[in-house]
Amino acid sequence: MANLHIIAGADENPAKLVIRRIGRADIKDALVKGVDDFFAMPSHLAFLCLIYPIACVGLAMTNALYLLYPLASGFTLVGPLAAIGLYEVSRRRELGLETSWRHAFDVVWSPAIPSIVALGILLMIIFLCWLTAAKILYEWLIGPVEPESYLSFLQEVLTTPHGWALAILGNATGFVFAAVVLSISVVSFPLLLDRDVGAAVAIQTSVKAVLTNPVMMALWGLIVAALLVIGFVTLLVGLAVVMPVLGHSTWHLYRKVVGPGLR
Repeated sequence: MANLHIIAGADENPAKLVIRRIGRADIKDALVKGVDDFFAMPSHLAFLCLIYPIACVGLAMTNALYLLYPLASGFTLVGPLAAIGLYEVSRRRELGLETSWRHAFDVVWSPAIPSIVALGILLMIIFLCWLTAAKILYEWLIGPVEPESYLSFLQEVLTTPHGWALAILGNATGFVFAAVVLSISVVSFPLLLDRDVGAAVAIQTSVKAVLTNPVMMALWGLIVAALLVIGFVTLLVGLAVVMPVLGHSTWHLYRKVVGPGLR
């Protein structure tokens, strides 16, 4: 029964969930509200979002130089899980409840935490699959020998045919993984926090939201990618701002896409 609860949750039939169509104005409003949440509660946001850059730095400290880019870009695949505390903060602020950085950890007491963990494990599996795919692609195009330095690796990628092929095919493969993660997680984690529907229903709802709003969700994905690039090119420091803004904005996007229906 416990496993069934993780999958199906305790709330009503997912068919009663209302998926709305959104436009550019809704995405803009979600971002504006996300920025507002960030500036309204900067103290705990700075604390929370240092976790993400530190984790990225730890992942980047690998001996496999050719995996540095896949690690940096692929780590965003688990970003929706990393932002779970930010969703909770926005949820409490929206309800007018007392809000501090400590409340970001209230998610551990959520009745849906088993489903959240299950979905988080799924994202981690996808992340590991991406790293495996990147490794296989590198060894197929360049060989099993690791580059001698970052500079030599960058030079090989930019100036050789097999380096160009690696960049093109690698980014194309990464795009597929990112599209999958966007589809299954764009509203699933906020939904699980808000309503105990189970992991399967959350994924189903997220996919339905993407299919209902393909253009707007693609735009959202591009915005997320662009902001994360800014965060990475600032030596990860920018993620301390980008991550909370995206986290809070995702909560408000969820509110616009998924209407009331279970409560």
